[in-house]
Amino acid sequence: MDFDAIVVGARCAGSPTAMLLARRGHRVLVVDRATFPSDALSTHLIQVPGLAALERWGLREDVERAGAPPIERFTMDFGPFAISGAPPAEGVAAHPFCVRRTVLDAILVGAARAAGAEVREGATVEGLLRGEDGRVTGVRGEGFEATARIVVGADGLRSVVAKDAGAALYGDAPSLTAGYYAYYRGLESPDGVVSAEIFQLGDRAVVLFPTNDGLTCVFVACPIAQFHDFRTDVEGNYAEALGRVPALAERIAGARRAERIRGTADVPNFFRRSAGPGWALVGDAGYHKDPVMAAGITDAFVAAELLAEAIHSGLSGERGLDAAVEDYAARRDARFGPALQLTCQLASMEPPPPQMAALLARVAASPQETTRFFGMMQGSTPIPEYFASVAE
Repeated sequence: MDFDAIVVGARCAGSPTAMLLARRGHRVLVVDRATFPSDALSTHLIQVPGLAALERWGLREDVERAGAPPIERFTMDFGPFAISGAPPAEGVAAHPFCVRRTVLDAILVGAARAAGAEVREGATVEGLLRGEDGRVTGVRGEGFEATARIVVGADGLRSVVAKDAGAALYGDAPSLTAGYYAYYRGLESPDGVVSAEIFQLGDRAVVLFPTNDGLTCVFVACPIAQFHDFRTDVEGNYAEALGRVPALAERIAGARRAERIRGTADVPNFFRRSAGPGWALVGDAGYHKDPVMAAGITDAFVAAELLAEAIHSGLSGERGLDAAVEDYAARRDARFGPALQLTCQLASMEPPPPQMAALLARVAASPQETTRFFGMMQGSTPIPEYFASVAE
């Protein structure tokens, strides 16, 4: 075999997986059709557990110094009340950061390379190689082939690895929302506290988060059923949504848009079968969801650690490689299954039922409960455990 592991996709799931394996002494190849730095559709947010992972990897300070400010406060405005506060810290990881992917992915790719992984940028994988028994043995691409004991698909929503492996969907729901976003310069918080702001406006949601280079990303979401109407006049409908919060519209009027409006309605919700003979999936390739909880980057970090641990145990002979990656997939599903269910509920943009609305109002009235709530939203507290405790 040329390598112990080949990782297809070098962004926030692939590079950490490769880095962690290379640090354990394994021969790793990372292949990505992109070159870095380059942008990607993303919610930008690295939640506190994601910063804690970066700390374990020795990368937290690199990311925190990369030009995005620490998020000191989250505010979820429901109209009659608002939940406003900060999530709990995890060790030295005290604040979330909203980091542009041009910056974050380049740091992660550099870390994989520094760990000893071979990184091939601008290289497109076209499919998988197989042995006579059907086991995946490597990849074929434009002008190259490479073999390995395991191939990891970290190549996103439209994963080539997943398609060629025949990885079936389960627990899936179609896209529930569409979203448009742009970056603004000079858009400050009214009280000077660096804040991520979410405004729930019925059939619209507006989200603001400060990111790199003094920019703030302003995101507008609508139900998928309204996507075609929205796209007939993106500028007008985007402005109309912002105008539903007059104080916010006034702030935005005093800022300057720095980049064009971008959008997507391609945000399905699913698990994919993520382990098989000689292959595994990680990140959006195996678990994809609506951005309503802004958990994609952090979840990718968590899954990368789970998968790297499993692959190492298989490559080192501690247990069978296939059994190890199957166990990884089961552990991932147990960890993120409740989050996928909650994501679909929130992304439906239906008004919360009376019992849930009353619970959220109680949370808003209590600083202690607010901290616990944001801890649940960022994955520090298991979702079933949190809702069981607040229902008592």
